[in-house]
Amino acid sequence: MSEIQLQNLFIALLLPVLTLIGLGIAVGSDPYLRSSLKRTILLIEAIVLSLIIDNNICIAITETWKPEYVTLNTLLDVYSYAMRPVVIVLFIYTVWDDPRRRFFWIPVGINAAVYMTAIVKPWTFFINPDGLFYRGPLGYTAHWVSGFLLFSMLILMLKLRAREGGKAAIIPLTNVIIAALGPVLDAQFHQNGFITFTELTTVYCCVFYYIWLHQQYVREHEQALKDGQRVQLMLSQIKPHFLHNALTVIVGLCDIDANRAKQATLKFARYLRGNMDSIEATEPIPFEKELEHTRLYLDIEKLRFGEALDVHYDITCTDFSVPALTVEPLAENAVRHGVRENPGGRGTVTIATREFSDHFEVTVTDDGPGFDPARLSEDKNNHVGIANVRERVVRVCHGTLTFDTASGRGTTARILIPKEEEKDKC
Repeated sequence: MSEIQLQNLFIALLLPVLTLIGLGIAVGSDPYLRSSLKRTILLIEAIVLSLIIDNNICIAITETWKPEYVTLNTLLDVYSYAMRPVVIVLFIYTVWDDPRRRFFWIPVGINAAVYMTAIVKPWTFFINPDGLFYRGPLGYTAHWVSGFLLFSMLILMLKLRAREGGKAAIIPLTNVIIAALGPVLDAQFHQNGFITFTELTTVYCCVFYYIWLHQQYVREHEQALKDGQRVQLMLSQIKPHFLHNALTVIVGLCDIDANRAKQATLKFARYLRGNMDSIEATEPIPFEKELEHTRLYLDIEKLRFGEALDVHYDITCTDFSVPALTVEPLAENAVRHGVRENPGGRGTVTIATREFSDHFEVTVTDDGPGFDPARLSEDKNNHVGIANVRERVVRVCHGTLTFDTASGRGTTARILIPKEEEKDKC
């Protein structure tokens, strides 16, 4: 290779190779990406780099061609055709975390097997002793397989766009288009340079996919922090009024009924344990667990109010999940703003569940004086807990929280959990 050719090689490969190196450093040190994703992206980079090296060895062989190079050049081309679809499947692995993705390896394996026949048969391609390349009847197998994989990836990205909105899928959708343009440009311009359009577009697809994945995981991390802060805010709301009252009741029981005081202390401890567990709960929990936590709260309140507080349970189904600390704040709201505001401080709280064809329903009802629903949006300081419950039900389970209330006729808080969301574990 002449000095000018070496300079051209250096210039052509400098930017993409440096890009791959920089990306590898960024991926390896990224604190947000899962280890499995890091390995996948680094493997894509390694394969792309190997394809660039493969292409340049072929160029060097062609410039100093000898008939004995036929086998070596054939093996290099087999590797190139076999590995290109692998890169697309690995990209699919970065955006689709589903066990069914493993079936994409079937066409990849078939493609590799077809091109390996070039070693003994000219079905895909062959190279004559003069170094000329001829495509056989199966010579476009890699193109068809790659096209199928890119089309599958496009469908996945369109589903992502429909599920999460247009902005979430802009980068991966753009990458599918860029990846498809590479082979088209190579075929159109018969690229014979030190780096092909396919290799060049794949390098930048790696960069864009990493940026997109990083943004996704940063958003999830920030949302998890925000959720934790909201749950802690809810717990801080409970402590001033409920914890003091519960301890006061337990102290009073110690003087008149030691056994009831002991049982109350155990329930109070379990209640606190449930609150602490809720801080760490990032996924929906079984409704039975949330119901048990609500029972503990109401049992402790009943120790305080005695016969003035009547609690009914009408539970007909429990086989679904809800975000942690959703039903208990509604029960607390029913006691504070329902029972306590009744004349004489007496009243009833009823918790019920129903199953319908397309959703589950949880209701918390009190027979208190009711209120103007507009207060929930206007009086934000007194209803932060309810606002948090509504937001988490909507965001985590795509459900709804509504209130059926009016002055003088009580209040019913109603949570609806769609069954399709329940099948996906919210």
